[in-house]
Amino acid sequence: MTRIFRNLVLFAFAIFFLMPVYVLLVTAFKSPGEVDVVHMWTLPKSLSFDSFSLVWPKLQNGMVNSLMLAIPASVISSLLGAANGFVLAKWRFPGADVVFPVILFGMFIPYQAVIIPMSGLMTDIGLKGGLDGLILIHIIYGLPITTLIFRNYYIGLSEEVIEAARVDGAGMLRTFAYIALPLGLPAFAVAMIWQFTSAWNDFLFGVIMTRTEFWPVTVALNNVAGAQTVPFNQAMASAFLASIPTLLVYLLLGRFFMRGLMAGALKG
Repeated sequence: MTRIFRNLVLFAFAIFFLMPVYVLLVTAFKSPGEVDVVHMWTLPKSLSFDSFSLVWPKLQNGMVNSLMLAIPASVISSLLGAANGFVLAKWRFPGADVVFPVILFGMFIPYQAVIIPMSGLMTDIGLKGGLDGLILIHIIYGLPITTLIFRNYYIGLSEEVIEAARVDGAGMLRTFAYIALPLGLPAFAVAMIWQFTSAWNDFLFGVIMTRTEFWPVTVALNNVAGAQTVPFNQAMASAFLASIPTLLVYLLLGRFFMRGLMAGALKG
């Protein structure tokens, strides 16, 4: 009885959580004549893609910019975090207990606290305005969380495996490249999902650090949804299109996600 009640409660929470998603989907696929606040819960009489064709030209450039931002930022930040985590977990050195908390401190620095000095720095080094500077920002800002994820994961890596690599003549870099990275795929999936989502959803850095032609999709989405004359169906279609890449990342890497999270939680 307790199990049934628990499942019913979880099911109710899931329904409550998915209600906005339902409204988004049914509104996005309605024709302009069907869009009405009173009937926003009703299913469309027929599937209409008019809203998507109207908003896609407004989002296309932002989607490309966000892909060019999120993919390298998530891959590079995850690789650097993997290297940091492996060194901190398996190759102890003097001061490691100080370096790790200092790196983690970056997780607690809000964007708003660094936006002004960061803007000045990026201007001085000539990286403000384009995507290269924004990619660098997200790589650096993602290092604390990716380091934490991989450090917690690699703590559970067998010491015998590391010793066997040393006996075979492998140094730190070869051990990391040929042993740690292949064994760290679950943690890599967690870091990639986290970083891709963070970079894709960024608005503040994107609108301040880039020029108009390099604005990410979040800025384009804000310009579409924030206009006073945009119908609900176009705003919903824009939100749906902007969410597709992150959904695909979760679908592709989701089977590794919980495994990596639980490994970090249990071994940290």
